[in-house]
Amino acid sequence: MALRYNDALKYAKELRAENKGLGCILEGVVRISIYDDKGDTASLHHAGRSLEKCEASGLWDALRRFEIGYVQGETGHSVKGAMTTRSAAKAFEDSKELEARAFFAIYAYYIDKSFSWVPFKSDNRAEYLSVLDSASKVSGRFWPLFLTPLVWMHYDKEDYATGLKLAERGLARAPGNPVMLQIKADMLYRLKRYDEAARIYEESAAAYLERTGASIRYWCSVLNLIRIHNDAGRKEKAAEWRAKLDNPKYRALEKWMPGSLMDDLNKRDLI
Repeated sequence: MALRYNDALKYAKELRAENKGLGCILEGVVRISIYDDKGDTASLHHAGRSLEKCEASGLWDALRRFEIGYVQGETGHSVKGAMTTRSAAKAFEDSKELEARAFFAIYAYYIDKSFSWVPFKSDNRAEYLSVLDSASKVSGRFWPLFLTPLVWMHYDKEDYATGLKLAERGLARAPGNPVMLQIKADMLYRLKRYDEAARIYEESAAAYLERTGASIRYWCSVLNLIRIHNDAGRKEKAAEWRAKLDNPKYRALEKWMPGSLMDDLNKRDLI
């Protein structure tokens, strides 16, 4: 979360000398973080190949498979990714360790959500939210992996106020983190605090353009600014940001844009 990716990769390499499997997994986690922040798709593919070869056992192997499932989902293999994640989650299910229970909770929450319409089916989502909340507070290694899905779970429940508080908790631990800032802006947008959301995304767009070029998160900023300004009644401003999409760099990355964001923009004919 401190964006010191080179230092983290160096540490992972050093760790391999002591524990080859653990160092290998850590490298994969770092490379996924690079993708999530910088939009470096090569880093994502590298992480997937590396994690497939890592040798680990027990809960570390479960974490390895959990991360592989994420990579598979992000690279268009959603069914395979879901199956891989399921196998990893089963390994976490019976553990008494809080971090392991939190990884299981990420998977189990959405399973219970998908069956919430079935009469008399047990629904433990409140418990899973509590586990993730606790783990995100005390975990030194994996708190971002627990806090981020926790925010989106509250977002899905339309509990944007709680999502905002959680995003601010993340920023208290990692001040200025660009990914968490975008998440905060998403919550502000849903709370109709358009000026605050627009300010964060405009600053984010400028920062990413300078730091990474026209990357995935730069274009996410542009797309979000289109709907923020539109919903705030600033049609001309929305049109200015929409015009930026007439760019081959955007078209090359369009398939990597978040599906829910694209669906919303297309449904409302905003792009």
